[in-house]
Amino acid sequence: MNLFVAKLSPSTTGEDLQEIFSAFGEVTSAKVIIDKETGNSKGYGFVEMANDEEGKAAIAALNETEVGGKEIVVKEANAREERPRSSAGGSRGGYKSGGFQSRGGGGGGYQRRDDNRGGGGYPRRDDRG
Repeated sequence: MNLFVAKLSPSTTGEDLQEIFSAFGEVTSAKVIIDKETGNSKGYGFVEMANDEEGKAAIAALNETEVGGKEIVVKEANAREERPRSSAGGSRGGYKSGGFQSRGGGGGGYQRRDDNRGGGGYPRRDDRG
C-alpha cells in the first residue's frame, strides 16, 4: 500500500520515514520529495508498505501525530495515472522554449502610453464646458 505523508518538517528524511513506519510492518520504500531547484524538502513524501493491513495500521497510528516537531498527515496515496511518455525529450515549454518569438524592439509591437503624449493629433482643450 502506498502512503502519502504530508506536513513534514524540513529536516525529516526518507530514512526517518523508513524508521518510523517500519514499526508497523515491512517498508518497501520511503522517500521525501525534494525541490530540484533549491534542494530543500517540499514537506511531503511517500512510504510504500508491503501490504494493505500494515499500511492501514500505520495510517491509524501515525496520522496527526508529531514527527520532527510538526503534526504530520498520513493517508493512502492516490493512484498515479500512467501518462504516456512522448519522444519529445520531456520538454514542457517554459522560458525561451519556442512558441512566442521575440519581436525585438523591446515593445512587443505595443507603443508605450507615455510615448504618445500630445493626444493623437488633436489640439488639447482644457477649457471644456
